[in-house]
Amino acid sequence: METKLQLEPLENWSIYKGRPLLISGPCSAETEDQVMETARQLAALKKVDVYRAGIWKPRTRPNAFEGVGTEGLKWLKRVKEETGLATGTEVATQTHVYEALKFGVDVLWIGARTSANPFAMQEIADTLKGVDVMVLVKNPVNPDLDLWVGAIERLYAAGIRRIGAIHRGFSAYEKTAYRNQPKWQIPIDLRMRIPGLPMICDPSHIGGARKYLFEIAQEAMDLNYDGLMLESHIDPDNAWSDKSQQVTPADLLELLDKLVLRQSVSSDAKFLDKLSILRSQIDRFDEQLLDLLEQRMNVAETIGKYKKDNNITILQNQRWEEIIRKVAEKGRSKGLSEEFIEQMFKAIHQESINHQMKVMNAAS
Repeated sequence: METKLQLEPLENWSIYKGRPLLISGPCSAETEDQVMETARQLAALKKVDVYRAGIWKPRTRPNAFEGVGTEGLKWLKRVKEETGLATGTEVATQTHVYEALKFGVDVLWIGARTSANPFAMQEIADTLKGVDVMVLVKNPVNPDLDLWVGAIERLYAAGIRRIGAIHRGFSAYEKTAYRNQPKWQIPIDLRMRIPGLPMICDPSHIGGARKYLFEIAQEAMDLNYDGLMLESHIDPDNAWSDKSQQVTPADLLELLDKLVLRQSVSSDAKFLDKLSILRSQIDRFDEQLLDLLEQRMNVAETIGKYKKDNNITILQNQRWEEIIRKVAEKGRSKGLSEEFIEQMFKAIHQESINHQMKVMNAAS
């Protein structure tokens, strides 16, 4: 269901000069020299809109570097004065908000751990009442769309109208090549829930390694994201946090120059006619898929009745493992990723279990 929020269009934000909106800078502010030199090199690219640096760093375990604190805000203020770049940083508490605003930080964003905590979000929203500021909300750590929407709604209720979302991927038990799973459908669903919401992709935190940054950034652009947040450091290999996902300003420029920016709409009649034909084919295939799924569920219900009559449990682990093995192998031969096949058949399997449950527990 659509959430009706009257947000300020991104085109009216002072930091927006065209797509992609680019937020870049080191994961952490470490020293004044490091902050300033990185800022100078990024400003020279003429592509960065907002200079970012982590002032307070929430770490998973104690005794890790947790940021330089308020002292780093002085350096961000100097960056703004000397380079003209807008500045941004993550806030997680009421104190962080007060301090960041006091030093003139232009853009605040809420991190994944904080956006997952309604109490923390409400505290930040209450602190921002009456403040004209730009606020971006990272997706919660876990793939919970309602939590993400709720965090945005709390800020909106506090009177904030320049709100955007940052997609930084989701933690998962399963290990994948990326640091965090993109789960692209969730941010797509978010934009459907909140039309007009500016969407920024954070390839650094999704990928977790330099080698993945371009492919993730390109996919975000192909999905019509408004901007990118990419971490950049003058000496990434010696960064005090998340060194493997940061790039030098020179490497950042190379990445940006390779990006292909496509139009979101076209007025070409020939193109639109061809697209309409292809979409009609997709619609027909979707109908066929639904018909096949209906037939599959009918068979699952018949199996459920047979199990009930013979007093057999619904879940048969050996059979499930056999299904996954076969479909993963067949899916690969058809150019489908193993991750997609597994997710799809898990959903189908769960629906089959639901149908069998109804049969098994129905009154005789």
